[in-house]
Amino acid sequence: MNAVVDAPDVASKVGHYYRMDGTYEVGREKVREYARAVQDYHPAHWDEDAAAALGYKGLVAPLTFVSIPAMAANRALFETVVVGYDTFVQTEQVFEQHKPIVAGDRLTTDVELSSVRRIAGKDLITVTNTFTDELGETVHVMHTTVVGVTGEEVDPAITTAVENIMVHGVSMFGRAAEATQDADQEVPRRPEGELRLSTAGSTRTPGTTLSFDDLSVGDEVTLRDAKITRGDLVNYAGVSGDNNPIHWDETVAGLAGLPDIIAHGMLTMGLGAGFLSAWSGDPGAVTRYGVRLSNYTVVDREQGGQVEYTGKVKSLDPDNRSAVILIVAKSGGRKIYGLATADIRFR
Repeated sequence: MNAVVDAPDVASKVGHYYRMDGTYEVGREKVREYARAVQDYHPAHWDEDAAAALGYKGLVAPLTFVSIPAMAANRALFETVVVGYDTFVQTEQVFEQHKPIVAGDRLTTDVELSSVRRIAGKDLITVTNTFTDELGETVHVMHTTVVGVTGEEVDPAITTAVENIMVHGVSMFGRAAEATQDADQEVPRRPEGELRLSTAGSTRTPGTTLSFDDLSVGDEVTLRDAKITRGDLVNYAGVSGDNNPIHWDETVAGLAGLPDIIAHGMLTMGLGAGFLSAWSGDPGAVTRYGVRLSNYTVVDREQGGQVEYTGKVKSLDPDNRSAVILIVAKSGGRKIYGLATADIRFR
């Protein structure tokens, strides 16, 4: 008989791996839909001629687009393996882009519980998604770290409240769930063999507005202000599949210990990625984008919310003609990113 898994026991499941059946086909209109949801109006996401001018065979998916297939793929992990928590709080995200994803790509999605670290009485759980194209090459890797929260920090009434408002067939929290893997059952592991990383992103000449030779350490990146309304949150939830009610239901947000409804962390990252591509001129030029969340963006019913993005060139790599950009995001006068950087290649 399967038993409910207590939070500390999840560490024994590190390495749990599975591959999603079938493939995820990147649709042209889905690319546009997601670009709208993250307010990214770079022409390469919208106009096929503009994408072709940069050397792409179809509309370019925004950098954080892979969160859509990842959300669907990870659901089984959080419903049947990573159980025993009252809620999860996203804390860190890393995107590694080896080849820009474009409309028409067919992606295979892998899921792996890559680490569980216990810090200050909390479990930091990292899930790694690997996206492979039809050639068998890894085009994108995404690492998602969440904090598993249990105990007094969450009002126990949240479980019932969520069950009464969630989309049918979607389980939000794993406290009452049963693990499908017995304690003595062998953890399914990633098959042996190295990943074959695509080299297309590193060999392609970026279509950036600026040349690498135009950059200097300390250069400021143009300011961007992004306004977020409750409608934006609902739209993003529908487009991305992230249905956590703390982003659209005041009661649940309060039971979770939040002052009000907050924006999706992934939405603020998508806005930040758009900020970078507007400045660089080529959304496919980013090779790595990492964000550590330190605070949230409150979205008031009447006033909405706002995030202000600024950036600076932190370092330059002449060998690869790439730059590391340090990104600062503020909302309500507070920094919402503890640390955020992007590696961008330039022509």
